[in-house]
Amino acid sequence: MQPVEERALAEADFLLSIIPPGDALGLARSACARADRANTKPVYVECNAVSPPTVLKIAEEVAATGCPFVGAGIIGPPPKPGSSNTKIYASGPAAADLAKLNDYGLIVRVLDGPVTAASALKMSYAGITKGFTALGATMMLAATRGGSADALRAELAESRPDLLRYLSNQVPSMYSKAYRWVAELDEIAAFVGDERAEHEMFAAAARLYERIADDFEQEKDEIGALDRFLNKS
Repeated sequence: MQPVEERALAEADFLLSIIPPGDALGLARSACARADRANTKPVYVECNAVSPPTVLKIAEEVAATGCPFVGAGIIGPPPKPGSSNTKIYASGPAAADLAKLNDYGLIVRVLDGPVTAASALKMSYAGITKGFTALGATMMLAATRGGSADALRAELAESRPDLLRYLSNQVPSMYSKAYRWVAELDEIAAFVGDERAEHEMFAAAARLYERIADDFEQEKDEIGALDRFLNKS
């Protein structure tokens, strides 16, 4: 990628929005203001981890400019040449156009269904992965406060080494990303539905990540407790 001036964005064939999810709607509004004045209309691709209702709000903003809109969701880390670990799922009437990026080294999979289908997939997948990471971190901290950290780690190593390996990788890698996951977990909570008790589970995970993000910036004690549990310090 190369940085360009804002006026050059309107000359692109596709504009992929990939930012912290809490900023997605704001970026759409500012990008649409530029696109509305432009002669050419890029395809606006909403790639952020936002819920279907947020996708529809963004789609409404984009529709006013005449730009085609694609709802998308990224599963996997930042892509590297030759890697197949990262997929961009796309949905909506213009999603087939995005599949052209398969010719340039990306992996784009077009989903049947409404423009929100890719968002629903992303919310569901991230709810499992990031939700489980939050659950593991929560119980490690609770065990530490309860004086059973060593016993819990030993039991996991004996009976569920797969879970301990997963958490040993995922929890430390979460520290620097937690600030981005706050809004994402709130979006997942909204996707689950305010009327369901499970909504509170993901809202609570968002508050945990909020606390971890603050802990990462301020060098407080919870990250230290998690590292000690996992023998990382």
